Amino acid sequence: VEIVTDNEILEAQSWLAQTEGIFVEPASAAPIAGLLRLARENRRDLIPKDETVVCTCTGHGLKDPEVVSVKFSHAAPVAPNIEAVREAITRS
Repeated sequence: VEIVTDNEILEAQSWLAQTEGIFVEPASAAPIAGLLRLARENRRDLIPKDETVVCTCTGHGLKDPEVVSVKFSHAAPVAPNIEAVREAITRS
C-alpha cells in the first residue's frame, strides 16, 4: 500500500485522460497515482520488470466534474453539430 497526495491523484486523472482517453473520478485515479509514483521511484521491489500490473478504474469522471471544470473555465459553449465541434477542436 502506498499513500499518494491529492495533487498526485489529480495528475494521474489528467494523465489518464490525455494518454489513455479515460475520464475517471479522482478516487479511481488513486491506484494509477500510486503506480506512477512507484515507477518514478524505480521501485522494482514492488513492480517486477516482467509482471503485468492491473489497476481497476470504475468511477466515471462525471461523478465529480467540479475537480476538472476549473481547468476548462475558459472554454466557450459549442453548438451540438459536427461542424461546430470540428471548428472548436481545430481552434485549440
